Amino acid sequence: MRVGAFVLAAQFPGQGAGEALHRAVRTAEVAEESGLDSVWLAEHHFVPYGVCPSAVTLAALLLGRTRRLRVGTAVSVLPNTHPVALGEQAALLHLTSGGRFTLGVGRGGPWVDLEVFGGGLDAYENSFPEALDLIRRWLGEPRVGAAGEHFAFREVAVVPRPSEALDADATAPEVIVACTTPTSVRLAAERGLPMLLGMHCGDEDKAAMVALWRETARAAGHPPSVVAGAGHVSAGVCQLADRTADARETLLKALPGWLKQGLDAHVTVDGRHRAMRDPVAYTELLCSLHPVGTPRLAADRLAATAERTGITRFALLTEGSGDLAATEDNVRRLGAEVLPRLG
Repeated sequence: MRVGAFVLAAQFPGQGAGEALHRAVRTAEVAEESGLDSVWLAEHHFVPYGVCPSAVTLAALLLGRTRRLRVGTAVSVLPNTHPVALGEQAALLHLTSGGRFTLGVGRGGPWVDLEVFGGGLDAYENSFPEALDLIRRWLGEPRVGAAGEHFAFREVAVVPRPSEALDADATAPEVIVACTTPTSVRLAAERGLPMLLGMHCGDEDKAAMVALWRETARAAGHPPSVVAGAGHVSAGVCQLADRTADARETLLKALPGWLKQGLDAHVTVDGRHRAMRDPVAYTELLCSLHPVGTPRLAADRLAATAERTGITRFALLTEGSGDLAATEDNVRRLGAEVLPRLG
């Protein structure tokens, strides 16, 4: 089982962006010290929900600060950037890190980002499959041109090429797709790409998505080795304490204020109404779904998710207290008291 930290760089009420980003960097450093497998970096724009606007930029910093840890984006918002530009960055990080980088991509939401970066609603609603395929070609071919509906350019050389990695086993960076709907599940499965499944989903929902992925991947002709070893990632929340009630209390004190401040700041590009989750109810849901409690309870919940869904990779939000020292302690306990129970 491979357990990593999910880093949102969340700006809690009363905090500045610098404090949130410092906590994000320290989370990664302590994750490596504590034996975690990876860190996964979220990307957001113009909202305090998460103050990292470039997951690949922060990934570059953290890959330079660490030596063993895998670093992934969860996710880079594809409609906000040109896929070739993102592909070049992914290849660069792959080569300079010795193959420790994972490119996670997603469609994002219908936010004002689309206006600022120029893609518009069309990029959000229609261009994602084409952009994803272009990135995959960029990471796997020596020369690439495009003649699609959204991307068209003459053939150019791929420089640097991921296959030029010194590690012969790291021929291309892993690409993973954030999936929230059956449409996105099928899109990932048809391409044989692993899924990143969100915090709001319970085990039953995730198991259903994995089953749909497998069915679609088989129908697309992918071999059993791809279907069985897809490497999906389950996002969740982890808060540890000697008593489960104390872990829940920590999150119920800190998360609702951050969620309300962060979610309320989202602005849709076209003025459509978006109903936001009730912060307290959502926090209670997260506590019920994920490893929030004693280390033994946390290990049992992770093992139960793995058994029910077949997923053995986890990205766990550990900064839910909003406090740097508490976050570092939470990550250390995850490494020292939960990982050994998972074998």
